[in-house]
Amino acid sequence: MVEVISMEEIKLRASRLGVDFSTVDLDSIRLPPGEDFGIISDDEDLKEEERLEFESGHGNIIVVDNLPVVPKEKFDKLETVVRKIYSQIGKITDDGLWMPVDPDTQKTLGYCFVEYSAPQEAELAKEKTHGYKLDRSHIFAVNMFDDIEKFMNVPDEWAPPETKPYVPGENLQHWLTDEKARDQFVIRSGSDTEVLWNDPRQLKAEPVYKRPFWTESFVQWSPLGTYLATVHRQGAAVWGGASTFNRLMRYAHPQVKLIDFSPGERFLVTYSSHEPSNPRDSHRVVLNIFDVRTGKVMRDFKGSADEFAIGGTGGFTGVSWPVFRWGGGKEDKYFARMGKNVISVYETETFTLIDKKSIKVENVMDFSWSPTDPIFALFVPELGGGNQPARVSLIQIPSKEELRQKNLFSVSDCKMYWQSNGDYLAVKVDRYTKTKKSTYTGFELFRIKERDIPIEVLELENKNDKIIAFAWEPKGHRFAVIHGDSPRPDVSFYSMKSGTSTGRVSKLTTLKGKQANALYWSPTGRFIILAGLKGFNGQLEFYNVDELETMATAEHFMATDIEWDPTGRYVATSVTSVHEMENGFNIWSFNGKLLYRILKDHFFQFLWRPRPPSFLSLEKEEEIAKNLKKYSKKYEAEDQDVSMLLSEQDREKRKMLKDEWERWVSEWKRMHEEEKTERQGLRDGEASDEEDEYESKEVEVEELLDVSEEVLSFEE
Repeated sequence: MVEVISMEEIKLRASRLGVDFSTVDLDSIRLPPGEDFGIISDDEDLKEEERLEFESGHGNIIVVDNLPVVPKEKFDKLETVVRKIYSQIGKITDDGLWMPVDPDTQKTLGYCFVEYSAPQEAELAKEKTHGYKLDRSHIFAVNMFDDIEKFMNVPDEWAPPETKPYVPGENLQHWLTDEKARDQFVIRSGSDTEVLWNDPRQLKAEPVYKRPFWTESFVQWSPLGTYLATVHRQGAAVWGGASTFNRLMRYAHPQVKLIDFSPGERFLVTYSSHEPSNPRDSHRVVLNIFDVRTGKVMRDFKGSADEFAIGGTGGFTGVSWPVFRWGGGKEDKYFARMGKNVISVYETETFTLIDKKSIKVENVMDFSWSPTDPIFALFVPELGGGNQPARVSLIQIPSKEELRQKNLFSVSDCKMYWQSNGDYLAVKVDRYTKTKKSTYTGFELFRIKERDIPIEVLELENKNDKIIAFAWEPKGHRFAVIHGDSPRPDVSFYSMKSGTSTGRVSKLTTLKGKQANALYWSPTGRFIILAGLKGFNGQLEFYNVDELETMATAEHFMATDIEWDPTGRYVATSVTSVHEMENGFNIWSFNGKLLYRILKDHFFQFLWRPRPPSFLSLEKEEEIAKNLKKYSKKYEAEDQDVSMLLSEQDREKRKMLKDEWERWVSEWKRMHEEEKTERQGLRDGEASDEEDEYESKEVEVEELLDVSEEVLSFEE
């Protein structure tokens, strides 16, 4: 073993041996050839590093097979053709096109290698040219270079896979069995992500799980609350479990930016965007659809950002999100995306287009699925300078049958709003006036579940009112509209049922001059929050639509987000880090009572955990509502017990404070008594501590402060 000593020790040894160390030239010392005494020099260390083998990928190289086999005189012509095809997709590196030649025949071998400057370009080239028909006899077969080794390692004989014993998994819905029927929520602040119980009885949040650096950008619950998804540079992951949050599955997708679950939680869509090597080209977009449980990629989509641009018309760097919109309710049977003049609808059994072709719709601008049925509505603007009117159509899938169409004239803009049960569709239509100098707004109301899908037109009393917000009552037949001019617009409520008639829309009431610009219905209907966010500084009005009365008004200053819990019992308002002050969240009851408040620096996100639909039938729910008083006795007793417990805890807390105060007073008295003699001495023997018993004496004390001597001269 090599002995290492310091320079100071060397100098001490030299002194003991009588050697003048200052005369020694260390640079002149040479070791015998091949001898290093076990000490590796810096140069040898560098050589050792050079000998290290690093794993190097070839993700930017593709192999193109099924090329023509040509002699040497036609080689340049074939190379020019291949280069022309593949240089249109991306930048080929210098000497990046290589066509091997048989040394015996001097003919090409029928394949070539193409090296791009970026792996994304190589992947796009594979996708675009695999199956490319050069002529009748030559159809390109394109593979990634890195995949060749995988193909070579495939065994010649099939071997049955190893059968693993079944291990039952955790109950991922265990949180729903909470005895207190509480709901969970997740928050992100600073580098921490926390899951907590909302415990309004105890007026606090109870921690469930906390983890620093759990995600690199955001978290997202799955639609039924089974999973919590996190996003990382390498891809996405989902977490869940009975008692804690374990990682259940990873989804490899480098540089993933956005994720989206299907409504039934069967599939996860991931999205990434990559900068091209040529600045003039658009961004490269990669979309993967994973099976949530197995982590298998069911289908991938790759292309330029133009192909996934907003409106499907190309020419934009922005991409509409979600790119894929899911239809068919919780069964996840269909998903669709909009392209230029087409709507492509895929079915999830094979992940291919229905009937192997898209639906052609000239100049389609928008489409929206029914939340419950395989029906989507699409909007097409006016064409030919107004000669062909705008229209809204309802399309049935998978038959692609048009169920209903409504032509619209003088349209400037159109937005579609589905009711949560798919019973109604509201189409907000902005129309030009005759002079084309201004617009006015009306609504086309579709009754989807009624025969022939009747349509009713609704116009506001003042047609020139600006529509600020629109929202359907969940699972109900009412809707709310904020209309008028800021800072105090009006809020109107309408019903799709009119008295005994269910086929006519009627206005319920209009609330004049409200400081509101957003509407938040309770998930169970009946209650709504009229919210004034941003410029209104967090004004809140809790309104009962059944009774048409205000339950409470409040304010959460600078509130940026409002979210009802899935049961409609509680509401969270939060101030995220877009504001520097008052970051955190408030929890309110449905009728506007502030229950508790938690402040968090650098607060980013608040999300209630969704609940799956109830297994109770509609009849059973109606029976429970009818006999609510009978069921509520049990919970009223529990509430009373909790209230008594809280009162008892308050009493205990007050008693502890009182006991602590009495101990402090007792200790003070003891110390006061111990110091009595010392205090008496300081008072010249006066025994009493009462100031009223002191005898006042005046004592004159003369003190010589300074003496100086000065000689004065007298002149005559």
